[in-house]
Amino acid sequence: MLCSLCCGFASAQTYTLEQLKDSALHNNFAIRSAQYDMQAASQQRKEAFTKYFPNVSGTGLWFNANKGMAQTSFNLSEMMPPELGTSLAPLTQFLPPDALAALAEPVNISMMKNGTIAGVQAVQPVFAGGQIINGNKLARVGEDVSRLQMQLSENEVEKTAEQYFWQLASLQEKMNTVEAAEALLNDIYKDVDVAVRAGVAMRNDLLQVQLRQNDIASQKLKIRNGLSLMRMLISQYCGLSDTSFVISYQADAVPPMSSKQDHQQALLGTAEYRLLGKQVEAAALQKKIAIGQNLPSLAVGAGLNYHNLLEKNHSFAMVFATVSVPISDWWGGSHAIKRKKLEQQKAQEQLADNAELLKIRMQSAWNSVEESYQQLLLAQRSIEQAEENLRLNRDYYNAGMSKMSDLLEAQLLYQQSCDKRTDAFADYQNKLLEYRQATGQ
Repeated sequence: MLCSLCCGFASAQTYTLEQLKDSALHNNFAIRSAQYDMQAASQQRKEAFTKYFPNVSGTGLWFNANKGMAQTSFNLSEMMPPELGTSLAPLTQFLPPDALAALAEPVNISMMKNGTIAGVQAVQPVFAGGQIINGNKLARVGEDVSRLQMQLSENEVEKTAEQYFWQLASLQEKMNTVEAAEALLNDIYKDVDVAVRAGVAMRNDLLQVQLRQNDIASQKLKIRNGLSLMRMLISQYCGLSDTSFVISYQADAVPPMSSKQDHQQALLGTAEYRLLGKQVEAAALQKKIAIGQNLPSLAVGAGLNYHNLLEKNHSFAMVFATVSVPISDWWGGSHAIKRKKLEQQKAQEQLADNAELLKIRMQSAWNSVEESYQQLLLAQRSIEQAEENLRLNRDYYNAGMSKMSDLLEAQLLYQQSCDKRTDAFADYQNKLLEYRQATGQ
């Protein structure tokens, strides 16, 4: 049976459960937050991929010192060999006296007081202990983790939206029950009022009906306020433009066996299990990276440089290779590797332990589904029994064979049976939802 729940909105928008869940997935902040995390993980993966390419850098320097950075002085006479002095002695009579005196004075030289240096270099890593390859793999694992976390966020949003949906449906069903009880009491009031006027019933019976009508009016007010608040909550959570909407759903309960899954097989498809597997994979890669950080690294490069330190423009190109061998890093690095091995072992054991817990969760959820379905069937039978009890007590009262209190108690029992069926139906739908999410459906 398809039910459309309306509370005074003649031309309001009607939503099904799937429409509300879809709206929540498109408008809820938790989903947008998970999408941002997924996009950030994608950018991190792309960033890691750039490590495969050469690292190009440029440098530039201009300076002006208060004195030359390279200074020296020397005395020509002291640097001259004695043999050369002896051979040049006859010539000294032809040299000016100032020049001869300068030979005995020290000569000061200052260089590189100012200048410009510039260069461009490209360095290509050849071997880095597997850090680049494993870093890229780790980034891809991080992207997979963000997708799984996105799926978990979607599951949580869908779960909350569906719970809100069935809460609204439950309140509306209770409103229908209260309105039916109100109509029944109005009929009883009319019958009793006629009987009192005819002198065949006591006025106390009429007062009992009026008290019960007041109680129904109070319940109706509380339910109406609850409906209003629940519509506001759904509108906020699902991103609806207003609260003037109604919902439609299938009121008939589908037997649970159609939802039963093979728990061992279902385990492999759950986001929680796959997320645990990614943690194991990430721990293994982190251990490999820790090992690579303690291995030698090799890189080759090429550069183009320019300077005018000697007041002449000079440019040159070069190629080079670098080898870096960590030596003292092994003191701490060996402990870091052992630590990563322990973390990997922990992740593997956590996967096995949590896998058992996930299967237990599935079985517990299935037990709850079966129990809630049986409760629903019992509630349905209770309605049939309470309805028959109400019919008999009304006939007995009209025949003068029972009291008004018995009739009102029968009416109350019927109303409570209807409310229990409503609660049981909503609980059954929620238990089905929990089971579907536990088994990754």
